[in-house]
Amino acid sequence: MNAADLFDFPSSLPFAGTFQPELPPWEWVSLIDKALAGMKPVPGPALPPGVHVEGAVCLHPTVKLPPYCVIIGPAWIGPHCEIRPGAYIRGGVIAGEGCVLGHACEFKHCLLLDGAQVPHLSYVGDSILGNGAHLGAGVVLSNLRLDQGDVPVRLPGRSVSSGMRKLGAMLGDRAEVGCNAVLQPGTVLGRRSLVMPSMAFGGFLEAKKIARVRQPVHTLPLRD
Repeated sequence: MNAADLFDFPSSLPFAGTFQPELPPWEWVSLIDKALAGMKPVPGPALPPGVHVEGAVCLHPTVKLPPYCVIIGPAWIGPHCEIRPGAYIRGGVIAGEGCVLGHACEFKHCLLLDGAQVPHLSYVGDSILGNGAHLGAGVVLSNLRLDQGDVPVRLPGRSVSSGMRKLGAMLGDRAEVGCNAVLQPGTVLGRRSLVMPSMAFGGFLEAKKIARVRQPVHTLPLRD
């Protein structure tokens, strides 16, 4: 599997030379720091009093800032992104055009391609969200195994070692994850795939497929 199977790298981001399409998608995660090390500062919008910015941060002038949030560099936030109240951006974050970095969400060492949306109460660490990918409220992209060992990536018919102790999820373009779902470390979702709400999912989900938990429905009579 290579990154081109999951993502089309957008022209809004000036890092195409770093994120090569023939690389495995998990290697893109390890290249985020390299991409940000060579970034050029961009004049940003005026900062509201409650916005704390620390380190090397590039905010496009069209970024919509909330009354309060924390942005710690290195970080690149592209045109027409919306940062919502209480967002915590804590280093190694790249966001393309039109992304939503939402209310009370934490972002750490991740790549968000154009139009990726994380609106409410989520954690995104050591992960990639493809163009138009969307997380429902409360979604967690887990990035650390319980035994803290290297994270494997389970592909069809084989398992590949990522060589990384921290690796979250890689969501292909327009993938969707329902509210309160948890994606286990090293999860790969194909383009336009969907994980239903309130489930834990790990491994590989093919493009345009749905992961769901099938449970029997139990009914009880209502009392008068």
